[in-house]
Amino acid sequence: MLRIIGTMSGTSLDGVDAAWVETDGERVGALGPAVTLPYDAALRRDLRRLLELAPGIAPHDPFLKDCEARLTERHAAAIARVALEAARAGLPAAELAAFHGQTILHRPRGRGDVSDEPGFTWQVGDARALARLTGLSIAHDFRTADVAAGGQGAPLVPIAHAALAHALPKPLAVLNLGGVGNVTYLGEDGEMLAFDTGPANGPLDDWARRSTGRDYDRDGHLALAGQADGAVLGRLMAHPFLAQPPPKSLDRLDFDRALKEAGACALSPQDGAATLVAFAAICVAAVARHFPDAPMQWLVAGGGRRNPAMMRALASTLEQPVRPVEVAGWNGDALEAQCFAVLAARTARGLPISFPETTGAPAPLRGGKILGGLL
Repeated sequence: MLRIIGTMSGTSLDGVDAAWVETDGERVGALGPAVTLPYDAALRRDLRRLLELAPGIAPHDPFLKDCEARLTERHAAAIARVALEAARAGLPAAELAAFHGQTILHRPRGRGDVSDEPGFTWQVGDARALARLTGLSIAHDFRTADVAAGGQGAPLVPIAHAALAHALPKPLAVLNLGGVGNVTYLGEDGEMLAFDTGPANGPLDDWARRSTGRDYDRDGHLALAGQADGAVLGRLMAHPFLAQPPPKSLDRLDFDRALKEAGACALSPQDGAATLVAFAAICVAAVARHFPDAPMQWLVAGGGRRNPAMMRALASTLEQPVRPVEVAGWNGDALEAQCFAVLAARTARGLPISFPETTGAPAPLRGGKILGGLL
Protein backbone atom coordinates (compact mmCIF):
# COMPACT_ATOMS: atom_id res chain seq x y z
CA MET A 1 0.00 0.00 0.00
CA LEU A 2 1.11 3.54 -0.77
CA ARG A 3 0.57 6.53 1.48
CA ILE A 4 -0.75 9.37 -0.66
CA ILE A 5 -2.09 12.87 -0.11
CA GLY A 6 -4.81 13.45 -2.66
CA THR A 7 -5.95 16.92 -3.62
CA MET A 8 -8.88 18.31 -5.56
CA SER A 9 -9.93 21.75 -6.70
CA GLY A 10 -13.35 21.40 -8.27
CA THR A 11 -15.53 23.41 -10.60
CA SER A 12 -17.14 25.26 -7.70
CA LEU A 13 -13.85 27.19 -7.31
CA ASP A 14 -14.18 27.33 -3.54
CA GLY A 15 -10.80 25.98 -2.48
CA VAL A 16 -8.51 22.96 -2.20
CA ASP A 17 -9.48 19.71 -0.52
CA ALA A 18 -6.61 17.45 0.59
CA ALA A 19 -6.69 14.03 2.25
CA TRP A 20 -4.27 11.33 3.46
CA VAL A 21 -5.06 7.86 2.08
CA GLU A 22 -3.40 4.46 2.29
CA THR A 23 -4.28 2.51 -0.85
CA ASP A 24 -2.98 0.21 -3.56
CA GLY A 25 -5.50 1.58 -6.05
CA GLU A 26 -7.79 -1.44 -5.72
CA ARG A 27 -8.63 -1.29 -2.03
CA VAL A 28 -8.42 1.45 0.56
CA GLY A 29 -6.43 0.38 3.62
CA ALA A 30 -6.91 3.49 5.74
CA LEU A 31 -8.23 7.03 5.58
CA GLY A 32 -6.39 9.72 7.49
CA PRO A 33 -6.86 13.43 8.10
CA ALA A 34 -8.40 15.75 5.55
CA VAL A 35 -8.54 19.53 5.24
CA THR A 36 -10.16 22.16 3.07
CA LEU A 37 -8.30 25.40 2.44
CA PRO A 38 -10.62 28.01 0.92
CA TYR A 39 -9.36 30.26 -1.84
CA ASP A 40 -9.13 33.91 -0.95
CA ALA A 41 -11.60 36.20 -2.68
CA ALA A 42 -9.03 37.50 -5.16
CA LEU A 43 -8.01 34.02 -6.31
CA ARG A 44 -11.62 32.92 -6.68
CA ARG A 45 -12.36 36.02 -8.72
CA ASP A 46 -9.33 35.48 -10.94
CA LEU A 47 -10.03 31.78 -11.49
CA ARG A 48 -13.58 32.64 -12.48
CA ARG A 49 -12.19 35.17 -14.92
CA LEU A 50 -9.77 32.55 -16.21
CA LEU A 51 -12.70 30.26 -17.04
CA GLU A 52 -14.18 32.99 -19.18
CA LEU A 53 -10.88 33.69 -20.93
CA ALA A 54 -9.79 30.08 -21.36
CA PRO A 55 -11.07 29.47 -24.91
CA GLY A 56 -8.75 32.15 -26.25
CA ILE A 57 -5.97 32.60 -23.68
CA ALA A 58 -2.39 31.58 -24.49
CA PRO A 59 -0.68 29.00 -22.23
CA HIS A 60 2.03 31.49 -21.27
CA ASP A 61 -0.24 34.48 -20.69
CA PRO A 62 1.04 36.37 -17.61
CA PHE A 63 -2.40 36.42 -15.98
CA LEU A 64 -2.79 32.65 -16.41
CA LYS A 65 0.72 31.98 -15.07
CA ASP A 66 0.07 34.16 -12.04
CA CYS A 67 -3.20 32.31 -11.29
CA GLU A 68 -1.42 28.99 -11.76
CA ALA A 69 1.36 29.93 -9.35
CA ARG A 70 -1.08 31.04 -6.64
CA LEU A 71 -3.22 27.93 -7.17
CA THR A 72 -0.16 25.69 -6.84
CA GLU A 73 1.00 27.43 -3.68
CA ARG A 74 -2.45 26.89 -2.13
CA HIS A 75 -2.24 23.19 -2.97
CA ALA A 76 1.20 23.02 -1.37
CA ALA A 77 -0.19 24.62 1.78
CA ALA A 78 -3.06 22.09 1.91
CA ILE A 79 -0.65 19.18 1.47
CA ALA A 80 1.60 20.53 4.22
CA ARG A 81 -1.39 20.88 6.56
CA VAL A 82 -2.48 17.28 5.97
CA ALA A 83 1.08 15.99 6.33
CA LEU A 84 1.37 17.75 9.70
CA GLU A 85 -1.94 16.35 10.94
CA ALA A 86 -0.99 12.86 9.76
CA ALA A 87 2.31 13.05 11.64
CA ARG A 88 0.49 14.17 14.79
CA ALA A 89 -1.80 11.16 14.42
CA GLY A 90 1.19 8.83 14.18
CA LEU A 91 0.56 7.92 10.52
CA PRO A 92 3.39 7.20 8.07
CA ALA A 93 4.60 10.06 5.91
CA ALA A 94 3.13 10.27 2.42
CA GLU A 95 5.29 9.18 -0.52
CA LEU A 96 3.18 10.72 -3.24
CA ALA A 97 0.69 13.55 -3.81
CA ALA A 98 -2.12 13.55 -6.35
CA PHE A 99 -2.50 16.89 -8.13
CA HIS A 100 -5.52 17.31 -10.36
CA GLY A 101 -5.11 21.07 -10.81
CA GLN A 102 -7.96 23.36 -11.84
CA THR A 103 -9.96 22.61 -14.96
CA ILE A 104 -10.40 25.79 -16.98
CA LEU A 105 -11.57 24.25 -20.26
CA HIS A 106 -13.05 20.83 -21.04
CA ARG A 107 -13.97 20.07 -24.65
CA PRO A 108 -13.90 16.30 -25.31
CA ARG A 109 -15.14 14.98 -28.60
CA GLY A 110 -18.89 14.51 -28.55
CA ARG A 111 -20.63 11.25 -29.28
CA GLY A 112 -21.06 10.90 -33.01
CA ASP A 113 -18.38 13.53 -33.68
CA VAL A 114 -16.92 12.55 -37.05
CA SER A 115 -14.46 15.42 -37.36
CA ASP A 116 -10.73 14.87 -37.19
CA GLU A 117 -10.40 17.43 -34.41
CA PRO A 118 -9.16 15.81 -31.19
CA GLY A 119 -10.82 16.48 -27.87
CA PHE A 120 -9.21 18.87 -25.45
CA THR A 121 -9.04 19.24 -21.68
CA TRP A 122 -6.99 21.82 -19.78
CA GLN A 123 -6.10 21.72 -16.09
CA VAL A 124 -3.81 24.47 -14.85
CA GLY A 125 -1.31 23.84 -12.07
CA ASP A 126 2.47 23.56 -11.91
CA ALA A 127 3.38 19.99 -10.92
CA ARG A 128 7.12 20.72 -10.89
CA ALA A 129 6.65 23.65 -8.55
CA LEU A 130 4.42 21.53 -6.32
CA ALA A 131 7.08 18.81 -6.14
CA ARG A 132 9.63 21.42 -5.18
CA LEU A 133 7.38 23.01 -2.56
CA THR A 134 6.32 19.71 -0.95
CA GLY A 135 9.33 17.44 -1.47
CA LEU A 136 6.97 14.71 -2.73
CA SER A 137 6.59 12.85 -5.99
CA ILE A 138 3.54 14.18 -7.83
CA ALA A 139 0.93 12.24 -9.80
CA HIS A 140 -0.75 14.63 -12.24
CA ASP A 141 -2.26 15.09 -15.74
CA PHE A 142 -4.95 12.46 -15.19
CA ARG A 143 -7.35 13.34 -18.01
CA THR A 144 -5.24 13.98 -21.11
CA ALA A 145 -4.63 10.38 -22.21
CA ASP A 146 -8.33 9.50 -22.06
CA VAL A 147 -9.41 12.55 -24.07
CA ALA A 148 -6.64 11.96 -26.63
CA ALA A 149 -7.97 8.41 -27.10
CA GLY A 150 -11.49 9.70 -27.76
CA GLY A 151 -12.88 9.41 -24.22
CA GLN A 152 -14.73 12.12 -22.35
CA GLY A 153 -11.95 12.53 -19.78
CA ALA A 154 -14.62 12.50 -17.05
CA PRO A 155 -15.71 11.28 -14.68
CA LEU A 156 -12.50 9.61 -13.52
CA VAL A 157 -13.41 8.79 -9.92
CA PRO A 158 -15.77 5.79 -10.42
CA ILE A 159 -13.00 3.21 -10.01
CA ALA A 160 -12.09 4.93 -6.73
CA HIS A 161 -15.74 4.88 -5.65
CA ALA A 162 -15.68 1.14 -6.31
CA ALA A 163 -12.63 0.72 -4.07
CA LEU A 164 -14.25 2.73 -1.26
CA ALA A 165 -17.62 1.00 -1.61
CA HIS A 166 -16.23 -2.54 -1.75
CA ALA A 167 -18.23 -3.73 1.27
CA LEU A 168 -21.42 -1.67 0.75
CA PRO A 169 -24.72 -3.18 -0.41
CA LYS A 170 -25.42 -2.76 -4.11
CA PRO A 171 -26.73 -1.61 -6.52
CA LEU A 172 -25.56 1.78 -5.32
CA ALA A 173 -25.37 5.26 -6.82
CA VAL A 174 -22.71 7.73 -5.68
CA LEU A 175 -23.65 11.27 -6.70
CA ASN A 176 -21.21 14.14 -6.47
CA LEU A 177 -22.74 17.61 -6.54
CA GLY A 178 -19.98 20.11 -7.21
CA GLY A 179 -20.12 22.82 -9.83
CA VAL A 180 -21.18 20.04 -12.20
CA GLY A 181 -22.91 16.85 -11.05
CA ASN A 182 -21.56 13.38 -11.77
CA VAL A 183 -22.79 9.95 -10.78
CA THR A 184 -21.29 6.47 -10.42
CA TYR A 185 -23.51 3.39 -10.59
CA LEU A 186 -22.09 0.26 -8.94
CA GLY A 187 -23.96 -2.98 -9.60
CA GLU A 188 -24.18 -6.22 -7.66
CA ASP A 189 -22.01 -8.11 -10.14
CA GLY A 190 -19.31 -5.47 -10.50
CA GLU A 191 -21.01 -3.34 -13.16
CA MET A 192 -19.76 0.23 -13.20
CA LEU A 193 -21.32 3.10 -15.11
CA ALA A 194 -20.59 6.79 -14.75
CA PHE A 195 -21.28 10.12 -16.40
CA ASP A 196 -21.87 13.78 -15.70
CA THR A 197 -25.49 14.49 -14.84
CA GLY A 198 -25.67 18.19 -15.65
CA PRO A 199 -25.23 21.51 -13.85
CA ALA A 200 -25.32 21.36 -10.05
CA ASN A 201 -23.88 23.99 -7.69
CA GLY A 202 -22.12 26.03 -10.37
CA PRO A 203 -25.11 27.92 -11.79
CA LEU A 204 -26.69 28.16 -8.32
CA ASP A 205 -23.53 29.74 -6.88
CA ASP A 206 -23.32 32.15 -9.80
CA TRP A 207 -26.99 33.04 -9.36
CA ALA A 208 -26.58 33.73 -5.64
CA ARG A 209 -23.56 35.91 -6.36
CA ARG A 210 -25.31 37.97 -9.03
CA SER A 211 -28.64 38.33 -7.24
CA THR A 212 -27.54 38.70 -3.60
CA GLY A 213 -23.79 39.30 -3.59
CA ARG A 214 -23.23 36.10 -1.59
CA ASP A 215 -20.97 33.31 -2.81
CA TYR A 216 -23.63 30.60 -2.58
CA ASP A 217 -27.15 29.86 -1.36
CA ARG A 218 -26.32 29.11 2.26
CA ASP A 219 -28.53 26.35 3.69
CA GLY A 220 -30.76 26.63 0.62
CA HIS A 221 -32.51 29.71 2.03
CA LEU A 222 -33.10 31.30 -1.38
CA ALA A 223 -34.33 28.13 -3.06
CA LEU A 224 -36.57 27.13 -0.15
CA ALA A 225 -38.24 30.55 -0.24
CA GLY A 226 -38.95 30.39 -3.98
CA GLN A 227 -40.99 28.45 -6.53
CA ALA A 228 -39.51 26.74 -9.56
CA ASP A 229 -40.65 28.38 -12.79
CA GLY A 230 -42.28 25.72 -14.99
CA ALA A 231 -41.79 27.60 -18.26
CA VAL A 232 -38.06 28.10 -17.67
CA LEU A 233 -37.70 24.47 -16.59
CA GLY A 234 -39.44 23.31 -19.75
CA ARG A 235 -37.03 25.25 -21.93
CA LEU A 236 -34.02 23.98 -19.97
CA MET A 237 -35.22 20.38 -20.22
CA ALA A 238 -35.05 20.69 -24.02
CA HIS A 239 -31.27 21.08 -23.83
CA PRO A 240 -29.64 18.36 -26.00
CA PHE A 241 -27.38 17.22 -23.15
CA LEU A 242 -30.33 15.61 -21.36
CA ALA A 243 -31.23 13.48 -24.40
CA GLN A 244 -27.62 12.54 -25.13
CA PRO A 245 -26.80 8.94 -24.15
CA PRO A 246 -23.81 8.33 -21.89
CA PRO A 247 -20.89 8.54 -21.65
CA LYS A 248 -21.05 12.31 -21.51
CA SER A 249 -19.37 15.15 -19.64
CA LEU A 250 -19.68 18.89 -19.21
CA ASP A 251 -17.62 22.02 -18.89
CA ARG A 252 -18.34 24.31 -15.93
CA LEU A 253 -19.92 26.96 -18.18
CA ASP A 254 -21.72 24.75 -20.70
CA PHE A 255 -25.21 25.75 -19.50
CA ASP A 256 -24.56 29.48 -19.02
CA ARG A 257 -25.96 30.44 -22.41
CA ALA A 258 -28.90 28.03 -22.08
CA LEU A 259 -29.89 29.58 -18.74
CA LYS A 260 -29.95 33.04 -20.26
CA GLU A 261 -31.89 31.91 -23.32
CA ALA A 262 -34.41 30.10 -21.11
CA GLY A 263 -35.28 33.36 -19.35
CA ALA A 264 -33.84 32.44 -15.94
CA CYS A 265 -32.29 35.87 -15.58
CA ALA A 266 -35.72 37.51 -15.32
CA LEU A 267 -36.72 35.52 -12.22
CA SER A 268 -36.60 36.77 -8.64
CA PRO A 269 -33.59 35.66 -6.56
CA GLN A 270 -35.74 33.10 -4.75
CA ASP A 271 -37.53 31.71 -7.80
CA GLY A 272 -34.30 31.59 -9.80
CA ALA A 273 -32.59 29.56 -7.09
CA ALA A 274 -35.58 27.21 -6.77
CA THR A 275 -35.60 26.72 -10.55
CA LEU A 276 -31.89 25.90 -10.67
CA VAL A 277 -32.24 23.40 -7.82
CA ALA A 278 -35.19 21.72 -9.52
CA PHE A 279 -33.30 21.54 -12.80
CA ALA A 280 -30.27 19.94 -11.14
CA ALA A 281 -32.55 17.25 -9.67
CA ILE A 282 -34.29 16.69 -13.02
CA CYS A 283 -30.89 16.22 -14.68
CA VAL A 284 -30.00 13.52 -12.14
CA ALA A 285 -33.30 11.73 -12.68
CA ALA A 286 -32.82 11.89 -16.45
CA VAL A 287 -29.54 9.93 -16.34
CA ALA A 288 -30.86 7.41 -13.79
CA ARG A 289 -32.87 5.76 -16.55
CA HIS A 290 -29.60 4.43 -17.97
CA PHE A 291 -28.92 2.30 -14.86
CA PRO A 292 -29.48 -1.47 -15.24
CA ASP A 293 -31.35 -1.57 -11.90
CA ALA A 294 -32.71 0.94 -9.41
CA PRO A 295 -30.13 1.80 -6.73
CA MET A 296 -30.85 0.74 -3.17
CA GLN A 297 -29.75 4.24 -2.20
CA TRP A 298 -28.06 7.39 -3.49
CA LEU A 299 -25.04 8.55 -1.52
CA VAL A 300 -24.45 12.26 -2.11
CA ALA A 301 -21.09 14.02 -1.83
CA GLY A 302 -19.94 17.53 -2.62
CA GLY A 303 -21.31 20.86 -1.48
CA GLY A 304 -24.79 20.06 -2.76
CA ARG A 305 -25.40 17.60 0.06
CA ARG A 306 -25.33 20.55 2.49
CA ASN A 307 -28.16 22.30 0.66
CA PRO A 308 -31.49 21.13 2.13
CA ALA A 309 -33.35 22.40 -0.93
CA MET A 310 -31.16 20.30 -3.24
CA MET A 311 -31.47 17.14 -1.12
CA ARG A 312 -35.23 17.58 -0.83
CA ALA A 313 -35.57 18.06 -4.59
CA LEU A 314 -33.50 14.95 -5.28
CA ALA A 315 -35.52 12.78 -2.88
CA SER A 316 -38.78 14.00 -4.41
CA THR A 317 -37.65 13.60 -8.02
CA LEU A 318 -35.89 10.23 -7.64
CA GLU A 319 -38.40 8.71 -5.18
CA GLN A 320 -35.53 6.65 -3.74
CA PRO A 321 -33.44 7.01 -0.56
CA VAL A 322 -31.07 9.98 -0.91
CA ARG A 323 -28.51 10.36 1.87
CA PRO A 324 -25.23 12.19 2.45
CA VAL A 325 -22.17 9.94 2.11
CA GLU A 326 -21.49 10.35 5.82
CA VAL A 327 -24.07 7.61 6.49
CA ALA A 328 -21.56 5.20 4.93
CA GLY A 329 -18.74 6.55 7.10
CA TRP A 330 -17.29 8.63 4.28
CA ASN A 331 -16.18 12.27 4.40
CA GLY A 332 -18.20 14.11 1.78
CA ASP A 333 -15.88 17.13 1.77
CA ALA A 334 -12.78 15.00 1.24
CA LEU A 335 -14.19 12.33 -1.07
CA GLU A 336 -12.87 13.63 -4.39
CA ALA A 337 -9.42 14.28 -2.91
CA GLN A 338 -9.45 10.73 -1.54
CA CYS A 339 -10.52 9.42 -4.93
CA PHE A 340 -7.62 11.13 -6.68
CA ALA A 341 -5.28 9.53 -4.17
CA VAL A 342 -6.64 6.17 -5.33
CA LEU A 343 -6.11 7.23 -8.96
CA ALA A 344 -2.54 8.24 -8.12
CA ALA A 345 -1.90 4.75 -6.72
CA ARG A 346 -3.29 3.20 -9.88
CA THR A 347 -1.08 5.49 -11.97
CA ALA A 348 1.95 4.45 -9.93
CA ARG A 349 1.10 0.76 -10.42
CA GLY A 350 0.28 1.06 -14.12
CA LEU A 351 -3.40 0.19 -13.64
CA PRO A 352 -6.15 1.69 -15.83
CA ILE A 353 -8.05 4.69 -14.50
CA SER A 354 -10.68 5.14 -17.24
CA PHE A 355 -12.98 2.65 -18.89
CA PRO A 356 -15.49 2.39 -21.75
CA GLU A 357 -18.34 2.38 -19.21
CA THR A 358 -17.19 5.56 -17.47
CA THR A 359 -15.60 7.88 -20.02
CA GLY A 360 -16.34 6.15 -23.31
CA ALA A 361 -12.67 5.26 -23.75
CA PRO A 362 -12.10 2.62 -26.44
CA ALA A 363 -10.62 0.25 -23.82
CA PRO A 364 -9.47 0.40 -20.19
CA LEU A 365 -6.74 3.06 -20.25
CA ARG A 366 -3.88 4.00 -18.04
CA GLY A 367 -3.62 7.67 -17.24
CA GLY A 368 -1.70 10.21 -15.24
CA LYS A 369 2.00 10.89 -15.00
CA ILE A 370 4.41 10.64 -12.10
CA LEU A 371 6.87 13.45 -11.53
CA GLY A 372 9.62 12.59 -9.05
CA GLY A 373 11.47 9.54 -7.83
CA LEU A 374 8.64 7.18 -6.85
CA LEU A 375 8.85 5.05 -10.02
